[in-house]
Amino acid sequence: MSVQLITIIALVAVFLVSSVLPVHMGALAFVAAFVIGTAVAGEDKDTIVSGFPGDLFIVLVGVTYLFAIAKRNGTIDWLVHAAVLAVRGRIALIPWMMFLVTAVLTAVGAVVPAAVAIIAPIGMGFAARYRINPLLMALLIINGASAGGFSPISIFGSIVNGVVTRDNIPGNPALLFASSFVFNLVLSVVVFALFGGRELLRRGRELPGDGEEPAGSGGGVAVSTSVTTLNRDRVLTLAGLVVLAGGSLILSLDVGFTAITVAVVLSLLSPADAKNAVGQIAWPTVLLICGIVTYVGLMERVGTIDFLGNQVAGIGVPLLAGFLICLIGGAVSAFASTTGILGALIPLAVPFLLTGDIGAVGMIIALSISSSVVDSSPFSTSGALCVANASEERRDYVFAGLMRWGFSMVALAPVVTWLVFLAPGWL
Repeated sequence: MSVQLITIIALVAVFLVSSVLPVHMGALAFVAAFVIGTAVAGEDKDTIVSGFPGDLFIVLVGVTYLFAIAKRNGTIDWLVHAAVLAVRGRIALIPWMMFLVTAVLTAVGAVVPAAVAIIAPIGMGFAARYRINPLLMALLIINGASAGGFSPISIFGSIVNGVVTRDNIPGNPALLFASSFVFNLVLSVVVFALFGGRELLRRGRELPGDGEEPAGSGGGVAVSTSVTTLNRDRVLTLAGLVVLAGGSLILSLDVGFTAITVAVVLSLLSPADAKNAVGQIAWPTVLLICGIVTYVGLMERVGTIDFLGNQVAGIGVPLLAGFLICLIGGAVSAFASTTGILGALIPLAVPFLLTGDIGAVGMIIALSISSSVVDSSPFSTSGALCVANASEERRDYVFAGLMRWGFSMVALAPVVTWLVFLAPGWL
């Protein structure tokens, strides 16, 4: 049995064992990476550890640390209150505001995880305070990031269009952006209908008042004056969030390190608010995501991803090969970097595209969408950030929901994009 096949079987086993036994999936994935890496692949410890996602670890720890402080000093409550005022009390508009803001951030050049890292803590705070399904909020934030992610000046768009230009493949950057935006918008409408959006519409306007408790189903959402007041610590925290946003979006600073730096500065300025904040970092989520991604790194090193790609490349039916490439792109991207997958799989499709038997523009759009909408998986950076920022009592619910939705996208997105962009041959 080849090492590639062994790694695939082991990955399936990790999911099955952790589903039926009380064993943490992340810890199990680390064990699988260690056992298979040393006993089967012949790797040493340093090579195995090289697959550890240090950047993702820093992002998850840094962002959740910073927002734990922001939650303790009341900044999150203040932001929630301000957002409700901005939508004039229409609770149903809050998830759509998060969709739009995240889409704008990625469309103007923000890295998708950076945009989600900024918006997810605020959006999930809205969900907790105003009884919005956290799964609805998480998915609209993630879909918003994907919607704007393929603009001609965005990171994803630049990668895809760069590969297309380099390989002399016909492309259409404007259509790629428009198709991705519309696909994610329609997907978000479905999410809104499935996960509580109609109930939010029935609730109508819920205007903030002066009391501390909600004023009843027929009245407004009452808010304590302590929530609406800006004090010194909240002003400092808001300034820190501006530094995080500006540093990551304008100066291209690392999101995780910037977040930790801001958190440490706030801790020094207001020690009382920072007390026990480290304990509120989503450590189980960090272990889970880092373990799975470390194992996927092993799969990449031993050639499992290339093996699957080569098997597809040997198929003589271009339309079927195109569908399978989209399927592989979605499946792998659900666990690994979408950026890396886009750069790796588009060249894999070049032989089919150059023959003219399959539409190049349609193939590129289908692969791009199939590889990006699965970012809702809790094993991707975007999904992990939403899980980490969910309220503790709903975190398992959000994780399970994003896992079901993400894996459903792995199966459904390639089918839908194939039917729309590839099979008709209009692109």
